[in-house]
Amino acid sequence: MKRQIIASFALGTVAATVALFALQPISQETPASAASSETYRQLNLFGDVFERVRADYVEETEDAKLIDNAINGMLTSLDPHSSYLNPKNFRDMQVQTRGEFGGLGIEVTMENGLVKVVTPIDETPASAAGIRPNDLITHIDGESIMGMTLSDAVEKMRGPVGTSIKLTIIREGKDEPFDVSITRDTITIKSVRWRREENIGYVRITTFNEQTASGLEEAVNELSGEIGQNRLKGYIIDLRNNPGGLLDQAIAVSDAFLDQGEIVSTRGRRSEDTQRYNARGGDLTGGKPVVVLVNGGSASASEIVAGALQDHRRGTVLGTRSFGKGSVQTIIPLGSDGAIRLTTARYYTPAGTSIQAKGIEPDIIVLQADEDGKGGGRVTGEASLRGHLNSESGEEKSGSSSFVPADKKDDTQLLYAIDLLNGKVSAQQAQATPPANAEAETAN
Repeated sequence: MKRQIIASFALGTVAATVALFALQPISQETPASAASSETYRQLNLFGDVFERVRADYVEETEDAKLIDNAINGMLTSLDPHSSYLNPKNFRDMQVQTRGEFGGLGIEVTMENGLVKVVTPIDETPASAAGIRPNDLITHIDGESIMGMTLSDAVEKMRGPVGTSIKLTIIREGKDEPFDVSITRDTITIKSVRWRREENIGYVRITTFNEQTASGLEEAVNELSGEIGQNRLKGYIIDLRNNPGGLLDQAIAVSDAFLDQGEIVSTRGRRSEDTQRYNARGGDLTGGKPVVVLVNGGSASASEIVAGALQDHRRGTVLGTRSFGKGSVQTIIPLGSDGAIRLTTARYYTPAGTSIQAKGIEPDIIVLQADEDGKGGGRVTGEASLRGHLNSESGEEKSGSSSFVPADKKDDTQLLYAIDLLNGKVSAQQAQATPPANAEAETAN
């Protein structure tokens, strides 16, 4: 059966391809229009080229590999998030949504022929090795990335648990490329972590997998019990560098803070494909104030949550502009031959806004200073990806800060959110007089 998804980044993960989704049946109807004679001519051309390659290429070729690459080339030419998943990649994707897989623990995409790190996953070998958002991987164990597809590069970074791999990195601010050795491990993603910050509940959501909604409920229950409902001043929901995940989990997380109203809608080429997802009654937090932290690494499902709480004025969004991935993919299984991931729709926030190639604009812009005291690392947004879907409004924005310090005392965005919930600054004051470092961000 065909299944519709809203994916996170259509990225490689060093263990599995990222396609995190909510399963839902879609129409089984075939297009009404028959292929034209020109279409048949082009298909014959493909067959002629295929046979010529098989017969005359300098080395013997594998038919299956030629066809896989042809299919993937067709799909990847459409947009950055459509692709072919061979049987192994399809199985890997299904495993990853359950929150445990083997690899390094980095979300990656392709840029100008190199593999670009979107974010390392918390508490993984890549994070421990110091891999950062925006790093460019040029070589894997000394072999150049140039000429590889993203799938090829990801496959080379996979391997048995306990084995080592050497990545050659280009990093902004470094004069020369440098090598990083990482030991592969089993990556178990605990998608929700939490702790007490004074009388505030801090909840970090790293991805939206099958455990996220239950993890959020556990976090809220434990924090409210530890702090006391009467003393608890509110919650900080940290979605920074969260690349997205399962649609149903994004809806459930949004629903946890909303009593009613639309959470997100999806719209395809046909009007009958429009779907709306609404909140059910009940607020898990009892109406406590919420601050949502986002940055340039917050994408897709993260943007659904931030957009829903922002449009309903249920939470204050703080940080820097999000990634801007507002498209919907459909995973269509092909039996024993894997699956295709095809972009089929856009999604919209409750106010009817498409964030495609624009991102979520925070209510309060707060840049994060990096080690050099500058405006923080930058991650390529959707608008900078080659072949991306255009913004419907024509206005596109990309390139938002994505650095998050390891030490809380250096975390400007978190400290500002704590001050906001402690009443040391009001949301109205913050919006009227944004932090001094906000000007640089609004100019991008």
